[in-house]
Amino acid sequence: MESQNLKHRSRDDPRFTTTASNEKNRANRREKRMAMAKRGLRSLVIAVSFPLSLTLLNIYLFGLGRGYASLAKPFWFPPLWLLHTGCLASSFVMGLSAWFVWVEGGFHVKPTALSLYLGYIGLSMAWHPTVLWMGASWAGLLVSLAMVGTLVGCSRDFRKVNPIAGNSVMPCLAWAAFLATVNLKLVFL
Repeated sequence: MESQNLKHRSRDDPRFTTTASNEKNRANRREKRMAMAKRGLRSLVIAVSFPLSLTLLNIYLFGLGRGYASLAKPFWFPPLWLLHTGCLASSFVMGLSAWFVWVEGGFHVKPTALSLYLGYIGLSMAWHPTVLWMGASWAGLLVSLAMVGTLVGCSRDFRKVNPIAGNSVMPCLAWAAFLATVNLKLVFL
C-alpha cells in the first residue's frame, strides 16, 4: 500500500516530471522564441527599409542636382554622391532608432515621438527636391533647420523610451546640422 501511495504521489508531484515532458516544454519554448525572433526580424526589416526606400526614391527622382551642380561652391562642399550617401545613412540610422523605440512600445507611451519621427521623414524627403532640384536655398535652409528641430525632439523622446535609440539619433542630428550649414552657405553664394 505504501509503495502505491509513493507511486501515485510521484506522478502528481511536479518535481518528479518525466523527461519527455521536460523536452516537450523546452521545444515549445524554443519554438516561441524562434517565432518572436522572426517577428522581430521582420519588423526590423520593415522599420529600416521604409525610410531607406523613400530616400532612394527621392534620390532617383530628384537626385541629379541640377540646381546644386550648377552653383560655384567652396572647396569644402560635399559632392553630390556624398550628400546622397549621407542621406541614406541617416535614413538607415533613424529607421533603426525608431525600431528600438517601437520594440519598447514607446510610440504608444510617447505619441509625440512618432509624430516627430514622421515629421523628420517628411522634412528629409522635402530637402532633396527643394535644394538639389529646384535650387531654393532659403526654403532648403528652413527645411534643414526644421529637420534639426525634429531630430532634437526625436532624441529627447526616444531617449526617454530607450537610451540607445536616443543616442543613435545623434549622428543624424550632426548630419542635419551639416546640411543646414551647407544650406546657409548656399543662401549667401
